[in-house]
Amino acid sequence: MSTTTPRGRPNGPGIHVGPDRLLLDAISEALPRLRRSEQKVARAVLDDPHRAVHASMAELARVAEVSEPTVMRFCTAVECDGFQGFKLRLAQSVAFGVPATYSSIKPGDDTSSLVEKIFDYTISSLARARNVLDDDLVARAIDALATADEILFLGFGASQIVAQDAQQKFPLFGVPCMAPPDAHQQFIAASLAKPGTAVVAISNTGTTTAVLEAVEVARRGGAIAIGIAGSASPLTERCDIPLIVETLENTDFFTPMHSRLAQLALIDVLATGVVVRQSPDQLERVRDAKAKVAAMRSGPSRLLDELDGER
Repeated sequence: MSTTTPRGRPNGPGIHVGPDRLLLDAISEALPRLRRSEQKVARAVLDDPHRAVHASMAELARVAEVSEPTVMRFCTAVECDGFQGFKLRLAQSVAFGVPATYSSIKPGDDTSSLVEKIFDYTISSLARARNVLDDDLVARAIDALATADEILFLGFGASQIVAQDAQQKFPLFGVPCMAPPDAHQQFIAASLAKPGTAVVAISNTGTTTAVLEAVEVARRGGAIAIGIAGSASPLTERCDIPLIVETLENTDFFTPMHSRLAQLALIDVLATGVVVRQSPDQLERVRDAKAKVAAMRSGPSRLLDELDGER
């Protein structure tokens, strides 16, 4: 990492590219703040990252229509240690998949282009979430859920969908679960929380006031709080076990689908982690419950026949 940063330059702050930050994301976000000549290099990199990874400095300068010193200044602007350091960081970013951002979708795109861009973006976003997720904190959350007497899931809007999905999974393990959809019901349930209650609060922004208030009152009652958010936020600060599910979300025009998919995947991880801690008897009860659900889907007569056979 270069000790020279672009902070304080006349045209505004530079780019912070930390070790957990993908270079392509940082370049995209800071593009307007770069000098005009550096923007040419940035666009050449973003237009074809794979080519940039293998290009020499002279080749990248030729594609961007700038001088080689401008390429070096660009590398410094993105806080990389020279051109080779820039290429190393770029290769790491490309390894996670080049995101086809929603901003690149154009009115004239055909169906095949839409499918390719949205699926590629989703895959890249899930890879980012997995890369940032703290496995040790996930293990602590699994332990808390596996030993809880009851579980309360909190969330609104898109996060309520995740809470409802979780509420369907965890009762199979013999633990009473709630995911009230109404704000008043959530607050009442949180007010009744006690030691042995695990509260799972879900909010991509981590700033939803009703969720924060419910978490606060639940913790005062002795509950342990697990927070699932898209970044460090007031929610993660208030929870005993903060789980950050960081995605490449663009919420300017779209419902946060990628954050929801990542949160659903995390719920599956937590549920599976609880499963492997169950006793053989409880696992057998789970299998029996799933078998009954399968019979119910085949029609009521088959389910009733199976229940009659158990008498």
